[in-house]
Amino acid sequence: MSEAAAKVVPGPAAGGADADGAQDAPHDPHAWLEDVGGDKSLDWVRARNALSEEVLGGPAHDALRARLQGILDARERIPHVRKHGDRLYNFWRDAVHERGIWRRTTLAEYRKDAPRWETVIDLDALAQAENENWVWAGATFLAPRGTRCLVSLSRGGGDAEVVREFDLVERAFVADGFTLPESKGSVGWIDQDTLFVATDFGAGTMTDSGYPRIVKEWKRGTPLADARLVFEAGTGDLSASARRDLTPGFERDFVTRQIGFYSSELFLRAGGQLVKIEKPEDANAFAVRDQLLVELRSDWSAGGRTWPQGSLLAIDIARFLDGERDFAPLFTPTATSSLDGVAVTRSALLLTVLDKVKNRLVELRRVDGAWQRREVATPGIGTLGVAALDEVESDDYFLSVNDFLTPTTLYLGQVGSDGRERLKAMPAWFDATPYRVSQFEARSRDGTMVPYFVVMAHGAQADGRNPTVLYGYGGFEVSLKPAYSGMLGAGWLEKGGVYVLANIRGGGEFGPRWHQAALKEKRQRAFDDFLAVAQDLVERKLTSPRHLGIMGGSNGGLLVGAALTQRPDLFNAVVCQVPLLDMRRYHKLLAGASWMGEYGDPDDPRQWDHIGKYSPYHNVFADKQYPKVLLTTSTRDDRVHPGHARKMAARMEEQGHAVLYWENTEGGHAGAANNSQQARMWALTYSFLWQQLA
Repeated sequence: MSEAAAKVVPGPAAGGADADGAQDAPHDPHAWLEDVGGDKSLDWVRARNALSEEVLGGPAHDALRARLQGILDARERIPHVRKHGDRLYNFWRDAVHERGIWRRTTLAEYRKDAPRWETVIDLDALAQAENENWVWAGATFLAPRGTRCLVSLSRGGGDAEVVREFDLVERAFVADGFTLPESKGSVGWIDQDTLFVATDFGAGTMTDSGYPRIVKEWKRGTPLADARLVFEAGTGDLSASARRDLTPGFERDFVTRQIGFYSSELFLRAGGQLVKIEKPEDANAFAVRDQLLVELRSDWSAGGRTWPQGSLLAIDIARFLDGERDFAPLFTPTATSSLDGVAVTRSALLLTVLDKVKNRLVELRRVDGAWQRREVATPGIGTLGVAALDEVESDDYFLSVNDFLTPTTLYLGQVGSDGRERLKAMPAWFDATPYRVSQFEARSRDGTMVPYFVVMAHGAQADGRNPTVLYGYGGFEVSLKPAYSGMLGAGWLEKGGVYVLANIRGGGEFGPRWHQAALKEKRQRAFDDFLAVAQDLVERKLTSPRHLGIMGGSNGGLLVGAALTQRPDLFNAVVCQVPLLDMRRYHKLLAGASWMGEYGDPDDPRQWDHIGKYSPYHNVFADKQYPKVLLTTSTRDDRVHPGHARKMAARMEEQGHAVLYWENTEGGHAGAANNSQQARMWALTYSFLWQQLA
């Protein structure tokens, strides 16, 4: 489980309700709570925050909060790094650096137990000097060895960012360098004096989803307004972007028209002209040196055969542009396996495969024009993270290994070998010896078998009395995998709680088919799967409705909101984080229009007929009994509008139901902007669950 709220992958500006609402939408008496920063709205928030902190506070809460803060601030955590040139860069927060420092070291130093770090940017000092609430949002290097980067900073943790050019030698922002005002968008290097820029260029330049629809080429020393147009998408598209592949010898420019969340067009830019890459709209395509790789989300007939959805195909890009279609299959899914990730080193591809919701690693090398495959022996069975040390100059890669009960260990591996160097290991934040992990299946309403994991004490009895929290997501092809969490261990398992992770449809655990089985009008299947897991837990007597709670964030917040309204008798606690809940208006709030490929269009009466049946905000009623609910969100969330959670809390209050509400004033979609805020949010969450379920 992520320590942040579960994620929705990427409108109107935050701060005002759309007065018209959806087609034929009834009057909403709580619409005023969509005014994100209004005095009336914030007064309402402050009053409910105070109540929640009073109800959930106390000595036990304070002790837990301090314990979680210690885990988050601990220096023994693994400093994950990214290589540029001869340095490894890391962003780090602890008790001394609340906002964090961006720092660097060498690989030789990194191998040591206590590396020497050089601070590049002190974000606390920068925020104080500029009187800004800066949250780190990343850096874009000029590859492969440029001395400049583009630093992205967010006010309060939102998705909109300010971009400023930074000199890595002088460790200072470049006077009169490239600077972009706050906006959602993308930026990338073409060369040291030229950028691709997709940003808010003014009226009419953003899509209905609130992302840039125009890409320009911007030369150093010229006004942004004079940047040359590269591509223009439609206002109904999701976004537009461009990037240069800076691999020496294979430099190419690519432009992407993102039509919807799952549909796109890709163009190769050559001589000022755009050449369309003829791929299926719902497929992903990218270049790796002389090869074009295509990842399929639907079956595709090409080159005299049909390739199944979930496949990864490769072909020489020049031959592809000449019309050839004799692909080499790099990965073909099975009933239990899917492609989980691709990492690129100097001479190989590393495929992370998910098989029965456990990872394995496959190495592919192209020798004499043919792909050679090797299964890599990995230390342990669980969740693997793979990242190339350097895509251009090295065949080394970082491999992280963990599971529910095993803290993450980081290794340095090398293509062609199963040998690896152990670099770092996270300490055990709780004693794992009393616990075991089991994997079960539940039969959903339509007969589909849905897997789920259970983490519980060896001595736990099947007597229906175990306090249990069931976590789910079920959307956007996101896979939930076993992962170590000190927060979960300290906040829940150590107290005697059982943790359950559900791999329901809508996710990506079994590839595109598992996701597409719960798209749009089929969304109810995700909710059915989740409810089936809950019912299965009760039937196995691992818990009972009195002791069962559910938790989810973002799309997972929609999931638990639907479960709350459809089977309130099955649970005794609901934690609903940064959620979508008003599905009548979700597409009119912030980035919501970009998710119509996932949920459908509520302005279409036929689609609303499906959506309206599960929209939590429209299916909570005064004459029903519901379990107690904790709703959490962030004022600075500019992805999922905080109005969803606010209005749901207000409606449930109005109807007389037991509901607590807590809104962090910072944090963006993650719900928290620093370690202190994370500790506070999770201490409130676990305190609520323990009050309700123990």
